[in-house]
Amino acid sequence: RNAFLCCTSHALTTEKQEIMGLLLGRLEELGPGAKVAHVEHVIVMVRKDRRKDRVEVSYESLAKASGMADKLQSATGRECRVIGWYHSHPHITVLPSHVDVRTQGQYQFMDRAWLGLIFSVFSSRGGVGVCAFQAVGRPNAAYPDGTEWARQEVPLR
Repeated sequence: RNAFLCCTSHALTTEKQEIMGLLLGRLEELGPGAKVAHVEHVIVMVRKDRRKDRVEVSYESLAKASGMADKLQSATGRECRVIGWYHSHPHITVLPSHVDVRTQGQYQFMDRAWLGLIFSVFSSRGGVGVCAFQAVGRPNAAYPDGTEWARQEVPLR
């Protein structure tokens, strides 16, 4: 719950550009093919891309986040690893763009359970919208990376 509030607060820090961060926590197996992600910590990322509607995580940042998760696990005795990313959509829909879905798919090459969260803030509807999603890829030679990506929403609890 505190991690969710941190993500929301971070998203509300600016309406001029997207923000992003990484999600740390653990995955709980519920049965064959069913998992629950417990997000317990977040890492606020510094923007590298100058375009206001683009965010990215370097491999170096992922490695540092993984090290931080290891330290948290050692300190608490509870499983902790990098389980996903979050970013904001100021003034636009909560639904992931084609770039978001492709980026999510690329993260899922590293970890099939990788989770994406989008926080829609400063919209004309008011409030904060949240979308949890993953990507489903289908081979398609018509796309630059040979994969056509589609969004699959993930339920939030």
